[in-house]
Amino acid sequence: MKKVKLLSLLAVLFMASCGNKNDIIIQGTLDNGAGKVIYIEEMTPDARLFIDSITLDSKGHFKFRYAMPYKTFYNVHVTDADYVVLLPDMGETITIEGNYDSLSTTYHLQGGPESQLLWQLQDYTNHGSRTLSDIVATDQHNQQLLAEGQITEADYAVARQVTDSLYLDAFADQQKYIVNFIQDNLGSLVTLIALYKPFNNRPLVNPADSFEFYEAVLEGLQQDMPDNPHTLSFKNQVERTRFQYAQ
Repeated sequence: MKKVKLLSLLAVLFMASCGNKNDIIIQGTLDNGAGKVIYIEEMTPDARLFIDSITLDSKGHFKFRYAMPYKTFYNVHVTDADYVVLLPDMGETITIEGNYDSLSTTYHLQGGPESQLLWQLQDYTNHGSRTLSDIVATDQHNQQLLAEGQITEADYAVARQVTDSLYLDAFADQQKYIVNFIQDNLGSLVTLIALYKPFNNRPLVNPADSFEFYEAVLEGLQQDMPDNPHTLSFKNQVERTRFQYAQ
């Protein structure tokens, strides 16, 4: 009888350890986060699915464990507009550090190579956003000078040519980074995030003139993870887009 009980206990422990292999751990410490709440969502191919809300402790620390149903994205956010996208593998632990009040522009992370790729992508996007803000601020300053009569219409036209040129350069810089990022990471779901990155609400990879990148992303995903729900959903989208531009 004791032997049977021992075997039963070992079986339970074995099953528990096997179940943990699918778990991911997302943890971290956020400055100015003491007692505040973060939210975690699964980003399915169709929608963002709420999973949990977590109150940070007195040191701004949190820890979350979750059994992944399949390889997918997770959104850790403080507001709908301020968030971090993660792409963990089963069994990974990802540690986030940053400022609660400006999470997407201050965060760093450890663990999770594909989540780190997404951090690099976001970091370069943040760089582009800062450049765009400087350009817009310069143009607004020039408009103010014009309104106050400190410069002429001709002066403003020259200044506007400069800011327009800076904008085009910034767009080209972001576009080049995205293209290289996609080409360097074909076969990873991170390419789906890169593919839809905008700059000033303008797509960096427009299917109307760069549809080959959509084809390349799909081919890479079908080779490396053909049965993943994100791959299957993207395949349908590419087919619809291909049909649209064939008309």
